[in-house]
Amino acid sequence: MRIAIIGQQDFGKAVMEAFLARGDTVAGVFCAPEKEGGKPDPMKVAAVEKGLTVFQFPSLKAPEAAAAMKGLDADIGIMAFVLQFAPQEFVNIPKHGTIQFHPSLLPKYRGPSSINWPITKGETKTGLTIFRPTDGLDEGAVILQKETPISGDDTLGTVYFDRLFPMGVQAMLEAADLVVAGRHREVVQDESQASYEGWFRAAEARVHWNQHVDWIHDTIRGADPAPGAWTTIGGRKLQLFGSRKHLVRTFGAVKGKIGEITEVGAETIRITAQGGQVEIAKVKPEDGKKVSAAQWAKDAGVAPGTILGT
Repeated sequence: MRIAIIGQQDFGKAVMEAFLARGDTVAGVFCAPEKEGGKPDPMKVAAVEKGLTVFQFPSLKAPEAAAAMKGLDADIGIMAFVLQFAPQEFVNIPKHGTIQFHPSLLPKYRGPSSINWPITKGETKTGLTIFRPTDGLDEGAVILQKETPISGDDTLGTVYFDRLFPMGVQAMLEAADLVVAGRHREVVQDESQASYEGWFRAAEARVHWNQHVDWIHDTIRGADPAPGAWTTIGGRKLQLFGSRKHLVRTFGAVKGKIGEITEVGAETIRITAQGGQVEIAKVKPEDGKKVSAAQWAKDAGVAPGTILGT
C-alpha cells in the first residue's frame, strides 16, 4: 500500500520502518518541527536517510499541509505518536482516511500521559487502541484494541518499551491492512466509560510520604523512568527508581516514622510510609547521576533515621 505517515520520535520511526520493511511505499512523512536548539527528531533523521519526502509544518491546519497530503495520493494515513492537532480536512484526504495509535484502552485514559496514569492508579491491565482521529481528543471510533496486564512491579518503562511499543507497531500494520481491505469494523466509543487525564509531570510525580504505601509504590513505578518520582532531602530534590513494596498488615507494626529511611542495605534503602515500606533500588540526586540507593546513602552520609520530604 501507499501510506502517508504522521508522527515523531522512536515510535514513529519504528512504525515507518515496519511498513517499509514489508514492502509498502511511504509516500511522505509529516514531522513536527524541532524546537530551536533541540535535537533532530529520530523519525525525521531516519526518513531523510532513506530519501523519503519530509514535511515539517508548524501546524497541520495550514492549507499547505492539506495540499502536501493531497499531493501524496496515499491509500491511508498513519498517525504514530502525534502531538500536533490534525484536523478532519487533513486526515480525511487519503483514500481510506487515517488511523491513529493511542497507548490505552479507549475510552479510558484519553490524554497525553496515558501510559503513566493506569500504573499510577494501580490498574491491573492496560493496552492500546487504533482509532479514527476526530477533532475531539482521542474520541474517534475504535478499529482495533490489544490488552496487556500490569503486574505489581511493572514500571512505565517495562509496560511501554517491553510491550506497548512492539505491540503498537504490529497493531498499526494489522489495522492498516484491515482498513485498506475494507474488512474492519468501527466501534463508537462509550462516553459513559470515558476518562481523561492530563500530563503526568513533576508535580504529579512528587511523593507524599503520608500517603499509603500502595499509592507511593504506584507513583514511583508509574514515573519510572520518566518523569521520575521525587522527594526532597535538605530541600534538594531526590528522584526515586526501582520501587518494591513491603506491606505490613498488623496495625502499629510498621518500623520507623513516615518518610524515614529505616535501612540502608547492600544495594537498596527502605523508607516508611502508611501501611508499610518501599524499597528503592536507585536514586538520582539533584545535579547528580542515577546511582544505587545504597551507594548514594554512603556517599551522601545518609544513615537510617533520616527523614525524607524535608
